[in-house]
Amino acid sequence: MSRKGIVTIVACVVIGAANPILFTGDRPAQASPALEGMPGTVTIDGITVLDIGPLPTAVPMPSTNLNYKAKIELGKQLYFDGRLSKNNSVSCAFCHTPGSGFADPRQTSIGVDGKVGGRQAPTVYNTAFNHLQFWDGRARSLEEQAIGPIQNPVEMAETHENVVKKLGKIKGYREQFRAVFGTEVNLQGIAEAIAAYERTILSTNSAFDKYVLGDKTAMDEAAVRGMALFKGKARCILCHNGPNFTDGKFHNLGVPQVGPMKEDLGRYYVTRLEKDKGAFKTPTLRSITETAPYMHDGAFKTLEEVIDFLDKGGGPNPNLSPLIKPLGLTAEEKADLVAFLKALTGEPIKFEMPKLPK
Repeated sequence: MSRKGIVTIVACVVIGAANPILFTGDRPAQASPALEGMPGTVTIDGITVLDIGPLPTAVPMPSTNLNYKAKIELGKQLYFDGRLSKNNSVSCAFCHTPGSGFADPRQTSIGVDGKVGGRQAPTVYNTAFNHLQFWDGRARSLEEQAIGPIQNPVEMAETHENVVKKLGKIKGYREQFRAVFGTEVNLQGIAEAIAAYERTILSTNSAFDKYVLGDKTAMDEAAVRGMALFKGKARCILCHNGPNFTDGKFHNLGVPQVGPMKEDLGRYYVTRLEKDKGAFKTPTLRSITETAPYMHDGAFKTLEEVIDFLDKGGGPNPNLSPLIKPLGLTAEEKADLVAFLKALTGEPIKFEMPKLPK
């Protein structure tokens, strides 16, 4: 059976010690803008954005990589298999761990031989709804994202060729690849299987979702006040909008640079546009209480620290986003915002560690 390749690799670039390898390829299908329960739009300072609301019931996926049980199970095994790395111990789950909201509890992530990266691994929650992956948006699909870290020298430090050889020697993987893809073990299948599994990692059915769908007891008064602030005085919705609480765009907030990198120019590494220097992708806020620390370099340990930082108008930076302004929030208003953010926690995911093939 012939299948169009979803991983069309046209570039492979390492930008600095802590910046993952760059891949570009096909873009996944996008979700329909018509969402059940979506109130409409919000306008602040003449800027109109999509209002927040429940996620669509259909998860977007490329037509060339449809999900089904056997592929998802294979992807889950690969996601937790350290054999994708040079030392056979660093898996996807090493930095995107289920116990930490499928993110990394460390300030910045660690790879093979204890090498320290310059960025904090973001959550896998709802990445199926992103049209660009990674903090700088260098990958245009989950398939591209899935294989990038394998040959990053500060992450898995392996090569794609050697990973295929290693997995091809494992009877269980050979059998599954033949059953799922009708092929021997190959990079394309590794990418598609991991992406298929990642598209099942969803944060949804939160107290917020229940509230906007009609259950007015789902959020307490503090959270309701926090939601009004989120969509008004606090200006959060200008970047964290739509059903996944992200505009999918890149903004410079003046976040202090911490960790091993002296400077991280973010989106600029991909576009080489001056306006993108220091800009990073807006993360989802769904289940945000599970995914500390916060920002691209884990600069803030708590949501309270993040709110204090943004209340002051971010940090000094020549490329600071014009959307960032001092807010003048009171202590009570800050507490209400935190209450609302807690209401974005999705229902628990039923999880069992997979048995890795031999």
